[in-house]
Amino acid sequence: MSWTERLAGKREQVEAAAELHQCGAEDAALEAALKNFRMSVHAWSDAALSRQRTAAQIVRHRSWRLAVGWVLAVVLMAGGFSGGVFERHQRTERERIAAAARLAEQQKALGEQQAMDEKDLLAAVDSDVSREVPSAMEPLAQLGDEEAK
Repeated sequence: MSWTERLAGKREQVEAAAELHQCGAEDAALEAALKNFRMSVHAWSDAALSRQRTAAQIVRHRSWRLAVGWVLAVVLMAGGFSGGVFERHQRTERERIAAAARLAEQQKALGEQQAMDEKDLLAAVDSDVSREVPSAMEPLAQLGDEEAK
């Protein structure tokens, strides 16, 4: 059925619907209007489907599809690459924090060792200073003590 035949059929149905509406049959008029609308939609669809398409329209459609595919591929690659970069950054940050913690522990242990060394040195100095006689002169001091007895 061609476009003009469907339009002619539509006019007849519209006239029939007008007559039914005048008679007071509202349901029949609504049904006829819906039927007319359906037929006009089918006629338009058939006309749009049967019209010839140019090669430029087909190529344009394909080129857009190709462009969208490439854009999607680039976006996915960029996402994968940035995810890898982010993961590497996170790993280096964790390693840097762990190295800083190890360095802090080493410095703390070194500080404690130096404090112990200083304490031992001060204890040795105190013992040396607390003697009445230097250790080199001690045998002479003992002789003097024996004579005093």
